[in-house]
Amino acid sequence: MAEKNRRIPLSGPLRDVGKFLLLIGLIVWFLARGTEQLGYHWQWYRVPRYVFSIDEGRLILGPLMTGLKITFEITGISLLLASVFGIATALCRLSGSFMARLLARGYLEIIRNTPLLVQLFFIYFVLGPVIGLSRFSSAVLALSLFEGAYASEIFRAGIVSIHRGQWEAAHSLGLSLPDTYIHIILPQAIRQILPSLTGQAISLIKDSALVSTIAIYDLTMRGQEIIAETFLTFEIWFTVAAIYLMITVVLSVAVNLMENHLRVDT
Repeated sequence: MAEKNRRIPLSGPLRDVGKFLLLIGLIVWFLARGTEQLGYHWQWYRVPRYVFSIDEGRLILGPLMTGLKITFEITGISLLLASVFGIATALCRLSGSFMARLLARGYLEIIRNTPLLVQLFFIYFVLGPVIGLSRFSSAVLALSLFEGAYASEIFRAGIVSIHRGQWEAAHSLGLSLPDTYIHIILPQAIRQILPSLTGQAISLIKDSALVSTIAIYDLTMRGQEIIAETFLTFEIWFTVAAIYLMITVVLSVAVNLMENHLRVDT
């Protein structure tokens, strides 16, 4: 009976995904009807080769998939660095040092009160030439700093939520403050904030589309390049949007399942 109660219900997340896909279908149908009135002729048969092709039994990635690979690389590295920035900033805000709290607060205010696009341009056009950053490094640094600011609030909330008794128990065992964080506090905090961090990763994937503005050939930039060559405006943008949608929907379902699992465990 206990094992039965621990089963994670799938109906909720799947129902939400079904409703979302239905909404997307209605939007696509509405846009398709609108383009018919404009006399636009759909040429979907030309799109698959920009996704992938098969030559002599070998799967060859098209430019959109090549761009998606760059998007994943930027997102993956940025996610790791954003986690580092987030944890460091959260610890500084909870520190007893006035200077550490001041620096953390200044970082948060600057990042959260300026647009990501402006930060990206500043790092690429101003800091990049000074310290020798490439396009890729500038994009990763901008996304990491931006997402790290929001991740820091998630980490801080998770640390604060840990019961005071855990700190007292660590102190009674003679653990130092770093050991307390590493072995007791952070493992419990990360378990609680993991769904929120996954949601932040979804935002990072969507925000990564802005790196196309500094000529990084990610998924969005590849779409623009193909459109400039073929004039398949609607088909390519629908395809690019669908790729982003599939990625974010999969991650959203994972977040829902994770939240249900943690809710059942608690």
